[in-house]
Amino acid sequence: MAVGVFDLFSIGIGPSSSHTVGPMRAAAVFAGELQASGVLERVASLRVDLYGSLAATGHGHGTMTAILLGLEGFHPELILPEEVEERLATIAATGTLQLGGEGTGVALPYGVQDMVLRPLTILPRHTNGMTFTVSGADGAVLHEATFFSVGGGFIVREGEEDAALKELDESKKELPLPFRTAAELLGRCQSKGLSIGEIMLVNERASRTEAQIREGLLHIYSVMESCVQVSLKRVGLLPGGLKVRRRAPDWHERLMKETLDQDPDFRDPKYWQEWVNLIALAVNEENASGGRVVTAPTNGAAGIIPAVLYYALHFAPGMDKATQADRDETIVKFLLTAAAIGVLYKEQASISGAEVGCQGEVGSASSMAAAGLAEVMGGTPQQVENAAEIAMEHNLGLTCDPIGGLVQIPCIERNAIAAAKAINAAKMALWGDGTHRVSLDEVIVTMRETGKDMSSKYKETAMGGLAVNVVEC
Repeated sequence: MAVGVFDLFSIGIGPSSSHTVGPMRAAAVFAGELQASGVLERVASLRVDLYGSLAATGHGHGTMTAILLGLEGFHPELILPEEVEERLATIAATGTLQLGGEGTGVALPYGVQDMVLRPLTILPRHTNGMTFTVSGADGAVLHEATFFSVGGGFIVREGEEDAALKELDESKKELPLPFRTAAELLGRCQSKGLSIGEIMLVNERASRTEAQIREGLLHIYSVMESCVQVSLKRVGLLPGGLKVRRRAPDWHERLMKETLDQDPDFRDPKYWQEWVNLIALAVNEENASGGRVVTAPTNGAAGIIPAVLYYALHFAPGMDKATQADRDETIVKFLLTAAAIGVLYKEQASISGAEVGCQGEVGSASSMAAAGLAEVMGGTPQQVENAAEIAMEHNLGLTCDPIGGLVQIPCIERNAIAAAKAINAAKMALWGDGTHRVSLDEVIVTMRETGKDMSSKYKETAMGGLAVNVVEC
């Protein structure tokens, strides 16, 4: 299917869309196939091989435990954090996996320690490869499948890459206003007299009613808000051994003290950047904890769009007098516009840190957020495209080298920095008339080529950069 807004903004668990959400989704698909084909009851043994980046940084990213949950039939968009903790505790205590699901599956002695890690083996399609194999009592293979987690929770099955591309092309033909490049998108805006967000809405209406789209997007934002609220109640250290202290609760308390004599909902404009930083940190601290987040477009960059959207709702001109209907309209317009820009990155380049470095995750999210903000602040399509271009241009070359393979350092702070970049990019674009020397398409192509040229040790392998130059403990 053509990439849509609910593909780019999906609900899952942390800490990584490509290393947690995608592998869980692939494992759940595999488990579903075992049930559908009728071979599940004949399964006597299971083998899971992880390749490349999944093997190199899987422990820090929760890849192995996510796969266990997927094999038990859980899907990332449906599982709750408390279910994660309960099932993983049970698997660890019993040493038994319920392949296909508790009550309906097959109990196998299997755990994280049984997975085969191949960090130096890179499969041709993508560095995030995984193979699932089940055999019968006689050792004969009953079913086998290889999947690739290509960023943002998207998965592709080996051998079906061409078919998937063909299906994508065919589904795009069914869209009223298809686009693959920013030039095509701007052309649609000009010919139809619509904004970028409106073009995206027209295409989304090909598969959903407008009421369903609005309801879905408002729900997405409610999950973003809930993520922040949950994070602000957590104290102490983040899991994983780096002993990173949670900062969001203390920062929130300090900010609230600044407005003790004000309405609790009042947000002093002079503290706009502190609030933006807070939201970004809160979301990514929750993500690092394995909590429930919205991929936007990935988990590693999940805090940027919520933080910039928070700015739009609380600090953009006129929002102090906005009604709830005005706020809802801002949310919908922002997310539709951001998604339109996300489509360009997904189709022309990549949003996978393991494939192109963090420029594909944080850079893409910053660009999407800048576009969304420029649109809700009244920007023309040309100004919106300019905002997206500025944001990505100044994230080019960003490496993915988290310490200990954990989505904590530099990932959490990086989201706050990128959110501020997005806001500045939008403001710069809105002070111009939309004309600029470098196009968004040129920047996207540059990002893709930069990612291709980047040394693999700087692409989520824990083999370079901060990952090797900073002592973990």
